[in-house]
Amino acid sequence: MGFKCGIVGLPNVGKSTLFNALTKAGIEAANFPFCTIEPNTGVVPMPDPRLDQLAEIVKPQRTLPTTMEFVDIAGLVKGAS
Repeated sequence: MGFKCGIVGLPNVGKSTLFNALTKAGIEAANFPFCTIEPNTGVVPMPDPRLDQLAEIVKPQRTLPTTMEFVDIAGLVKGAS
């Protein structure tokens, strides 16, 4: 089970730049509105040292850290519903 996070906001405010910083994806982030048309998705592992400590106690066959899925959504404009 992972977490999901949508990055939403007005056009040309840095959503794709934030997405690139979080996911290291390298998608285009240009200085004009509507550079992003289709949503971009990236999955980032979320390591947690507590998981390693629990695994030492319980000794499972494998440990699987959770993930965070980020979605870069095109800019929101008034009346675009």
